[in-house]
Amino acid sequence: MTFVRNLLQFGWLQALSCIFPVIIFGTLGLTKVVHIPGLPRYDLILIICVLAQIGMIVFKLETLDELKVICMFHIIGLCLELFKVHMGSWVYPEQAWTKIYGVPLYSGFMYASVASYICQAWRRLQLEMVGWPRGWLTVLICAAIYLNFFTHHFIGDYRWWLTALLFLIFFRTRVHYTLHSQTYRMPLMLSFVLIGFFIWIAENISTFLGAWRYPDQEYKWQLVHIGKISSWFLLVVISIIIVAQLKHVKTGLTRHKSDGNEGTVS
Repeated sequence: MTFVRNLLQFGWLQALSCIFPVIIFGTLGLTKVVHIPGLPRYDLILIICVLAQIGMIVFKLETLDELKVICMFHIIGLCLELFKVHMGSWVYPEQAWTKIYGVPLYSGFMYASVASYICQAWRRLQLEMVGWPRGWLTVLICAAIYLNFFTHHFIGDYRWWLTALLFLIFFRTRVHYTLHSQTYRMPLMLSFVLIGFFIWIAENISTFLGAWRYPDQEYKWQLVHIGKISSWFLLVVISIIIVAQLKHVKTGLTRHKSDGNEGTVS
């Protein structure tokens, strides 16, 4: 009975943490069938996203600190989008007033929605990262992963080497979460993979709804290549490291092991 109650609680808290992503998916679907004369679809999506973000703050679904993190991800995402669209990795085929070099400004909210989910899940589930590596090490691997999204177009893709390094760095790290005063544990690398997988599912829904298109979807929609899970996996790694390091900067490590090599971030 306790397991069922905690499972239902977990699902409810996850649903609350996904409010912003759900709003974006709903907007993508709604704007496929609802059109406002004189207002391009991408611009309408941007307006709804901005209003949704304001609403999240007004109704206290997000804190101001979480908003700061989300804005950072908005900028990080837009930079990546500008480069990837320029390199032909994907396109936004529709016209809009709020497009910069082929990238609609609403696209940054899709990255921000990932940050929104992570921040809210962290707060609602009372997450703790136990066995967190040294800060300089996580910052370096985070920077290397982000740069690889850009440099693989010129000097090769090193994502699998980076993934191997991640397993070495985080193999002892566990994420603890609390449900009804009962604490559960999960290897952090497993959580990276699971979130990346669900984002890949969301990506298939997004491309089906016309949020963007990959070259092989130009004439007919088809399933996004399963290899994209590795890209989302690495993006999730970046996201969680940034959130964890920001929390570390604000509150410090709450516990240290006797050797001082690892600690807890909550």
